[in-house]
Amino acid sequence: MILVVDVGNTRIKAAVFEGAILLEIFVFTKIELEKNIKNILKKFQKVAHLVVSSVGDVEKQSFLAFDSVLNISFVTNDDPFPFQNKYSTPKTLGIDRMVLAAGAVFQFPNQNRLVIDAGTCITYDFIDDQNNYLGGAITPGLRLRYESLHNNTAKLPLLALESPKELIGNSTSNSIHSGVVNGLVYEIDGFITEYSTRYSNFIIILTGGDTDFLAKRLKNTIFANSNFLMESLNQTFQYKIKND
Repeated sequence: MILVVDVGNTRIKAAVFEGAILLEIFVFTKIELEKNIKNILKKFQKVAHLVVSSVGDVEKQSFLAFDSVLNISFVTNDDPFPFQNKYSTPKTLGIDRMVLAAGAVFQFPNQNRLVIDAGTCITYDFIDDQNNYLGGAITPGLRLRYESLHNNTAKLPLLALESPKELIGNSTSNSIHSGVVNGLVYEIDGFITEYSTRYSNFIIILTGGDTDFLAKRLKNTIFANSNFLMESLNQTFQYKIKND
């Protein structure tokens, strides 16, 4: 069994796999890391490998505490990946984006793919049908948009995510919800439309913590899978074992 852990900007997500089968997903905060890994290992005693992908600020030592009982692997830019990295600054490409690109290649071969990860930030990553990673875009996610309006103005309130009641907000709160949610939906649909006009044989993969909220609001046809990063991380590790 394999335990994969993704350390994001806001939270940690973990999953246990047996081969390609996802057994269970766990989500927790960074301060709960060691306690939760211990609990997972108690529940799944056959876990032999711990695979870590991190863009957050958790120290490696927190994971190395388990090196006496697990084989630990940290996914890095120097690992083998199933695509050609055409990014002009390849060493600055986030490891989470590389793992998502790898998953797109594994799960959707011989297609043009746009992976949209809707988390703290929205990342757009494009891999063509020749398995060239070309790049994409980074924009603020839903939570950051709400926080930015509050933190950078004198009087706008900090609101929790909520579906807009109308397109035309008839109060300050309703206007914020309309602007944040509809603005992001229009942005995503706009990116998808623009990519679609340039590339045929095209698939859009939506993942991340806000997948379910956004998927039903988008006009374009997408493949929505909130666990796509976890699956991709498992597949990337399997690929590394075969190609080391």
